[in-house]
Amino acid sequence: MSDMIDKAVTALGERIDGKIDGTAKFVIPGEGTIMIDGAGVRAGDDEADVVLTADADTFRSILDGDLNPTAAFMMGKLTVEGDMGMAMQLGSVLS
Repeated sequence: MSDMIDKAVTALGERIDGKIDGTAKFVIPGEGTIMIDGAGVRAGDDEADVVLTADADTFRSILDGDLNPTAAFMMGKLTVEGDMGMAMQLGSVLS
């Protein structure tokens, strides 16, 4: 697991804190995957209701608050597969 994934798990865990219903997965090519569900945030690659994919720079910008997740999606820097409602819920937590 990469250092970026470790830091992201910690940062997302502080923000999410049980605010998400269902299962989400962030895929960061070359770095790894992060799972978010009722149990919290962890590194992993399980099935999910929604899968969000972004490169490391885009993901870091979203986590740092420099890039709005919705804007990233509209610019094609973030792809979403699956439950768009859950993706919107995640976006509001990350913004």
